Amino acid sequence: MLTLDFATIFHGRYADWLLAGALTTLALFAVSWVMGFVLSLLVVSARSSGVKLLQAVAFAFVGYHRNVPGLVQLFVWYFGIPQFLPDAWQMWINAHGSEFIFGCIALSLNAAAYMSEDLRSGMRSLPPSQLEAARALGLSYVSAMRKVLLPQAIRVAVPPLVNQSLGLFKATSLAMAIGVAEMTYATHQIENETFKTFEAFAVASVFYWVFSFLLMALGHRANRWLRPRGSR
Repeated sequence: MLTLDFATIFHGRYADWLLAGALTTLALFAVSWVMGFVLSLLVVSARSSGVKLLQAVAFAFVGYHRNVPGLVQLFVWYFGIPQFLPDAWQMWINAHGSEFIFGCIALSLNAAAYMSEDLRSGMRSLPPSQLEAARALGLSYVSAMRKVLLPQAIRVAVPPLVNQSLGLFKATSLAMAIGVAEMTYATHQIENETFKTFEAFAVASVFYWVFSFLLMALGHRANRWLRPRGSR
């Protein structure tokens, strides 16, 4: 009969690996989320600009990242893109953690594509006359988007953005494929050395479940905070 032994998992260097993996996962998620959200604002602005070239570029960007597996995107950035970079850039990136850098880039671009679609849905829920009214008041297109339309679109899109954030958090585990020592990578290493398969992945499961629950709680509070007064 199988006897559970969690003491081995939390002992010595294995505990250090778990802690380092957890911190790396959180850093990977935080950096990717911020970069992805900022980029999604640019993408949705481009798609709503009415400029055909910008709309075509944004459409192609979203189409690629929504239809190519996230793991393939990671491999393209980690194994393919460096071949086009100057040697000095490659040396700098390799000296500063190329796995983490390219993992952040790939995850943030993927998240930006999905977040931009959520924001575009939020934009569609707004009356078209708002943009015309903002332009009639003398605001440029960029100012109208920044001060009038995007704040309202973000407010409407909070629930789907929370779902995208959860998806991004769980997708950080894909980065282990390019050698990022995040939580799943650390767990796999511990399992290889201790053969405590159930215990190791049980710890990882609890970690992902707890932080996913915290993200949902934060999203719920953000939704209540941004909700217009008087609305349900």
